[in-house]
Amino acid sequence: MGALNHAPPRLDADAGSDPATGLLAPVPAPIIEVDRLWKGYRHHLQRVQLRYEAGSVVQRALRRALAPPPTPFWALSDVSFAIRPGESVALVGRNGSGKTTLLRVLSGITQPTQGQVAVTGRFATLIALGAGFNRERTGRENIYLNAAIQGVEPRRVAPIIDDIIAFSELGDFIDVPVKRFSSGMGARLGFSIAVHIAPDLLFIDEALSVGDAGFKDKSVARIRAMKDESRTIIFVSHSERLVRQVCDRAIWLDRGRLRLDGPVDDVFRAYTDAFGWTTDDPPSDGRRQAGSRRDDPRDDPDPAPSSRAEPDHPPAAMDAAPRPAGSEGEYRG
Repeated sequence: MGALNHAPPRLDADAGSDPATGLLAPVPAPIIEVDRLWKGYRHHLQRVQLRYEAGSVVQRALRRALAPPPTPFWALSDVSFAIRPGESVALVGRNGSGKTTLLRVLSGITQPTQGQVAVTGRFATLIALGAGFNRERTGRENIYLNAAIQGVEPRRVAPIIDDIIAFSELGDFIDVPVKRFSSGMGARLGFSIAVHIAPDLLFIDEALSVGDAGFKDKSVARIRAMKDESRTIIFVSHSERLVRQVCDRAIWLDRGRLRLDGPVDDVFRAYTDAFGWTTDDPPSDGRRQAGSRRDDPRDDPDPAPSSRAEPDHPPAAMDAAPRPAGSEGEYRG
């Protein structure tokens, strides 16, 4: 695999200008900056639990001492980009390309192995819908709890709680413990909270794949309204149709590397052309489907491997445990 330039390809749209003066409008400072980001994991790294494995501690220690060091798995390799306030950006790529890992790093759930990540402003995260809920508490109580986790005080929740409940379509079930909810009910409540607390940034990972068609349409309309309010949206999806509805810019990740960054039309054209797909929604894992292949007999240029190859010039060392913010990876929330 060839070396990746530290300045990934970027297809920029024309800069805007001030209609009054004819001069270029000032460009706002980035709300997200990612500089040469690496995120790695070790294969089969396990901690010995003395309670269950006391008899094999010495044997395991000797085996590890004599064995070669495990090869790290690089989920993200030398990724750099910047996102400015008000942009709606899609992260696209096949399964295992690093999209969710990148979203987790941006939202502070996990820390970079190496590189710089700076995120400014308050954000809401829709990576695991229903995360942050206390299953023993009611839906109404969990609205306050979930909003507090995302930095919103109860006094700011009270004026909008009726809107949150109405959007979630839970009705009287809002006063039932969350453990009685179906997965769809929990997902609707989580989404409704996230879009009503007015974050500067909204991170979405396939959240629109839940719920019925009516709720999906309502959710897309709500996200588009947030876009019109100049809120920044980072959207992970395999659906080209949804991406085109929500985003103007796309970042294509391929095996943890940034392959292309630019307008949605250009990125999807390159993405689908690379594998010969013709469907509106290409297969998420890169597998060919009947009727989705062009007549061009060329082979898939980048078949999905069983494990990602080690990239060129990885960091010299990698700790198994996440690094604290501000060491090699910097994070500001």
